[in-house]
Amino acid sequence: MRFTDKVAIVSGGANGIGRATAERLLDEGAAVAVLDCEPAAAEEWISERADASRAAVFACDLLDAASVDHAVGAVLESFGRVDVLAQVAGGDLPARDGLDEEHWLSTVDLNLHGPMRIVRACREALIASRGAVVLVSSVNGVAAYGEPAYSSAKAGLSLLARNLAVELGPQGVRINVVAPGTVRTRVWDGQDGGADRLRGLYPLGRVGEPADIAAAIAFLASSDASWITGVTLPVDGGSLAGPLQLLGGAPWGPSSAD
Repeated sequence: MRFTDKVAIVSGGANGIGRATAERLLDEGAAVAVLDCEPAAAEEWISERADASRAAVFACDLLDAASVDHAVGAVLESFGRVDVLAQVAGGDLPARDGLDEEHWLSTVDLNLHGPMRIVRACREALIASRGAVVLVSSVNGVAAYGEPAYSSAKAGLSLLARNLAVELGPQGVRINVVAPGTVRTRVWDGQDGGADRLRGLYPLGRVGEPADIAAAIAFLASSDASWITGVTLPVDGGSLAGPLQLLGGAPWGPSSAD
C-alpha cells in the first residue's frame, strides 16, 4: 500500500501496460485518474473493480496541448492534487519508409512531444506535492531494434528525464524512465506467432507481460525509489545484456583450446 492517500495520473490507462499500471496503483491504495483517447474502454474495466470509487476517467489526446491541459485541469478539480504521473501512452505508427516526413513528424509528436505536454501540464502540481514522474520508453530508445522515428523519439525521453531531473530535483520532484522490451499487448494481436515469436531474444526465456512493466513503474514512483532520479531502467528480460543467447548460450566448461 505504498500509494495510500496519493493521487496518480496514468496516461494510456485503458489498455495494455497503462491498464496494468493503473490497476497496480489502485491495488496499492492510490486514487487513479486514467487519461486516454479511448475513455469508454477504461471505464469498462474500472467499473468491474470493487475500488472503482477511487478511479476516474478523463478523455485526453496527447497530440493536442489543449486537450492535455483540460484533462489535467479536470483531474486537479476532481482530486485536488497529483502525486504521481505515469506517462504510458504512445506507440509506433505503421509506415513503408521510416524516414518519411509525415510518418516521422507524427511519430515523434506522439512519443516525445506528447509526453512533454503532459509533464508540462502536471509540473506545478508535482512541485506542490514533491511528486514523481515515470515515462515509458522502449529498448528501441536504447539500442538499434529498428523503427528509426519511434526509436529516436523514445531515446529523447531519457534526455528529457535527465534534464528535468536536474531542473526539478531541488523542488523535490523525481523523474525516471522505464524502457520495456517486447510486451504481450494488443499490438501483437493478429500477427503470426504473436509476441512469443521474439522470445528467443530474451535470456529469461519469455516476453514481458504488462504487469512486469507496471511493477517497475510502481517501484520508481514510490518512496522505495526516493533517491533515484534521471535514470532509464530497462525492463527487458535481459535482451540488452548481449546477443550470447542467440549463439546458443555460454560455453560454461573449459574451452576446446585448454
